Amino acid sequence: MEKVIKTKPHYLILDGLRGVAAILVLLFHLLEAHASSKAGQIINHGYLAVDFFFMLSGFVIGYAYDDRWNKIKFKDFVLRRIVRLQPMIVLGSVIGAIGITFQQSGVFPNYHMVTVASVILLMVIGFTVLPVPPSMDIRGWNEMHPLNGPEWSLFFEYIANILYGLILRKLSTKILCVLALIAAGFLINLGVSHGDMIGGWAFTLDGLSVGFTRLAYPFLMGLILARIGKKIRINNAFLFCTMAIVFVLSVPRIGNHELIWQNGLYEASVILFIFPLIVLAGAGGTIKGEKGKAICKFIGDISYPLYITHYPLVYIYFAVVNNNKLTLSQSWPVAVVIFVCAIVLAYIYLKLYDEPVRKWLAKKLI
Repeated sequence: MEKVIKTKPHYLILDGLRGVAAILVLLFHLLEAHASSKAGQIINHGYLAVDFFFMLSGFVIGYAYDDRWNKIKFKDFVLRRIVRLQPMIVLGSVIGAIGITFQQSGVFPNYHMVTVASVILLMVIGFTVLPVPPSMDIRGWNEMHPLNGPEWSLFFEYIANILYGLILRKLSTKILCVLALIAAGFLINLGVSHGDMIGGWAFTLDGLSVGFTRLAYPFLMGLILARIGKKIRINNAFLFCTMAIVFVLSVPRIGNHELIWQNGLYEASVILFIFPLIVLAGAGGTIKGEKGKAICKFIGDISYPLYITHYPLVYIYFAVVNNNKLTLSQSWPVAVVIFVCAIVLAYIYLKLYDEPVRKWLAKKLI
């Protein structure tokens, strides 16, 4: 079997948009420390960036692999995904294990459960991406990965990749559309009944239900968009798509506690209609200037390292804010320092760890 697979043309704007979404997640989590309620969050719908990631993942996976199954086997596909995702998952767990030392605060109700043994055990489990039950949550936020919360989405990412390699790739586009339509129904129901798309990180029946609901439609739609090959061509696509993402994620929470369905319907509409348009516009756009290309490449390159390593720093920020009863106007210099550190560290992790390790693993496994 031929092991070498030629690289297809790259969607640089989509890389850049993934970077924009990762930066918004970082900002969302920092500002979350100052939100006294769901309506008080400045980047109110920032968690929808994860749903956008799922759609980008479906698009990229479908584009990269749909026409290559005569050259690779399922095992090869899985190994390629492991090489791409696993090094940063391991590093994120290590950073989370180190960072928990500096996170003692009443904002984490289970912190009394933190011991060297429990941290080491959770770190090793984190290497595998396997979730842990609430009984092992040493932080108290009901996270399936207590050392590094955002790893929950990688758990679902792996599931989506496995399902694609085993089943979804074999289905016709029409069947994928039917499945996407069914998934859209579940997504709308989630939004209307819960009032938002928040959740997916708890290893409980409800948490898993929310996680799979948030995964299904975006990933399926990403596969469909990659297959149909239609693109939206507009000038300054990266700028307009960036503005669209920032806008839809920053709209204030809609409705009150008696009309939660309005906010849920808004968020479902963003995922169902706005995100696909952004992906199509990003795929159809071009960047002519070297400066624009450099920006897209940089934030695209650091997007995954930033997403999977920023939260241990945010945990520290939560502890600082909570322990000292700081307002945003008082703590913003600390937030800026953490923001800059997260970006810089993501680049360092990329260049000194992720890229070299992936290169080494690719030689050994692929």
